[in-house]
Amino acid sequence: MLSTAAAEQETITAPAAEQETIAAPAAEQETVYFARIDRAHRPDPTPRAVAIGNFDGVHRGHQAVLAEARDSARAAGLPLCVLTFDPHPAVVLGRSPPPLLTVLERKAELLRRAGVDEVLVRTFDAEFAGYSPERFVSDLLVARLSARAVIVGQNFRFGHDRAGDRATLEALGKEHAFEVRGFALHGDERGPFSSTRVRQAILAGDVAEAGAVLGRPHAFSGVVGRGDQRGRTLGFPTANVEQVPEVVPANGVYAVAVDSLDAQGGARALAAGVMNIGTRPTVDAAPRQTREVHLFDFEGDLYDQRLRVHVLERLRAEQKFASLDELRAQIDRDAKRAREITASVKSGPDGAFG
Repeated sequence: MLSTAAAEQETITAPAAEQETIAAPAAEQETVYFARIDRAHRPDPTPRAVAIGNFDGVHRGHQAVLAEARDSARAAGLPLCVLTFDPHPAVVLGRSPPPLLTVLERKAELLRRAGVDEVLVRTFDAEFAGYSPERFVSDLLVARLSARAVIVGQNFRFGHDRAGDRATLEALGKEHAFEVRGFALHGDERGPFSSTRVRQAILAGDVAEAGAVLGRPHAFSGVVGRGDQRGRTLGFPTANVEQVPEVVPANGVYAVAVDSLDAQGGARALAAGVMNIGTRPTVDAAPRQTREVHLFDFEGDLYDQRLRVHVLERLRAEQKFASLDELRAQIDRDAKRAREITASVKSGPDGAFG
């Protein structure tokens, strides 16, 4: 299956033909992982294979499907393009979207790592939601993307009121001379790989299960805000990660590896550390969840910087201690354990942890 599990399939609609565009300028391809196709100057006549889906998390099921799609596209002499949508269709259709696993920039980066040649993003707005399946195919897949092969999940639906399904797409493919390919779900002994399965594991604090489905540790990003510097008084200064768009693990203490992000989303390895997620019950029972990370062997000012936190292992649940001394002693034990876990973690060829 190309995209997420059946329960996650979203309605896809057609675009306004006069508003589409294709790719970012060549000079941007080094640092920009995707291009929006909302402000077109002209169609792109390059024939391509187009995989359509949400791809939140780019988990092992997505990766397996994309590998198959890439191989078949190569055999046909076609580049492989992923067509995805932003914001999530549920936002425009008046429903609550599922918790986010990957922001758009990160998703596109992971798709490119998976061997996709280009990632194109169509803005999902009210006008787009109203187009028919026929308009979606003729204006976007054919006129704008020159699709010769279209890859979708078994439960793919598209068009206003979910009017189109795979059979509709196959019929339109015969009319417009493109092939439709579908793939079955991939999974393991615990069930199909899906974004829903990853979200459920993360929200339960089971980051090992989430990592097994993703094929890498789950990561979330945010901006370092100014806290009350309580950690510094305990001997463990922390960075308070705020404005987090992705789903965050259940309250607890975790071993982590942290990247610093630049304005374009480029990452570089910063440090390993130990992170507390929760309400700090020993100190003041904060009214909202906080995310505080103590970085090992790091000195510097991180205020207002964007970080990406890779959650490697859960150490324990959050708990209330009888005194600050007991809390300090436990943090010391947590830090030692986290150092052991992260000792073998190395940055990748691009200079980031993941």
